[in-house]
Amino acid sequence: MNTIYHLSHIDLDGYSCQLVMAQAYKNIKFYNANYGAEVGERLHEILDAIKADKKDASILITDLNLTMDESRWLTKEVQRLRDFDKMDVKIQLLDHHGSGQDSANKFDWYMLDVTRSATQITFDYVNENFSLSPESAAWITPYVAIVDAVDLWHQEKHDAFEYGKVCMRLVTETRELNRVMFADDDREYKHALLFEAAKMLPLDNSNILLDENIHALKKNYFKKDNDDTLDNLATAFIVELLGKAKADKTIYYKGYKGYLSYALGNTSIVGNAFLTSFDEYDFIVDVGPRGTMSLRANNKVDVSLIAKEWAGGGGHPNASGGRINGFKEQFRYDKVKQQILNLIDDCESRSGKLEYKKED
Repeated sequence: MNTIYHLSHIDLDGYSCQLVMAQAYKNIKFYNANYGAEVGERLHEILDAIKADKKDASILITDLNLTMDESRWLTKEVQRLRDFDKMDVKIQLLDHHGSGQDSANKFDWYMLDVTRSATQITFDYVNENFSLSPESAAWITPYVAIVDAVDLWHQEKHDAFEYGKVCMRLVTETRELNRVMFADDDREYKHALLFEAAKMLPLDNSNILLDENIHALKKNYFKKDNDDTLDNLATAFIVELLGKAKADKTIYYKGYKGYLSYALGNTSIVGNAFLTSFDEYDFIVDVGPRGTMSLRANNKVDVSLIAKEWAGGGGHPNASGGRINGFKEQFRYDKVKQQILNLIDDCESRSGKLEYKKED
């Protein structure tokens, strides 16, 4: 069974394409991207994964239009895999955005239909090329209809449209997990919530029912044993994910052991919870897409000194921040880490020993 590398958008339509595909084919590696530079970055990531796997594969792109340059580049790269790596790699794009018409006119793998949502196109594609179990088809068919109604803004399909509006908000407000650091976990979280939403669709006043239960659905996803607030449940879940990724996320600065996160947010709560759970770390630093950084410590190092040396920032010994000059926004964690490692090398070569100073 060949692997399908499935890249899709980050809205309700995009995630729903993946939810449909997951019911029909099991050997899929999912990726998501917003429009712009991230699309190319994810395609590079997919091509790297195919090269590493060294097996025949398919690239499926849904709910994202490619520019002519991107389409040419992808075609060329896939042809290289066929010619030089002797792998049978296929491309299939399923989209409904008219801005991709030029690419659709030129490339036979580019399927464009502006009359259907990407989820509806994917559903039809699945029915033509794969098979759904009766159980899956029973809930997917009406679910696809609500995504189609809201994505194409068919207000006349009142019930489907109103339910789709709530599902749309369910996706946009599901921000507890980080999409760069925890791409697979964030995607699984969104897929799981949409699956639960699909279960409510046949019920009376389903849009109101879903609206009232979004908070509970989120809590149930994160809950393990004891009940708690959503913030506390999500924090515990995130800290566990951070712990599992320690090997890849650890950095060192002047003998102090740190943890590097990217666009994690809520550093006061999550950062301090992490340091409490993993006391082998001296500090945690969260870098934002624009180079802002937030550092937290637990009386083991004066992070105001780190903030000063890294970015001319400052603050308190256990809570500081700043902005890194020249930081370039990235969509892959490994590229973020390389920038920070370069910064660390530069700072260590220019300054002396870092001493911990207790707060007065």
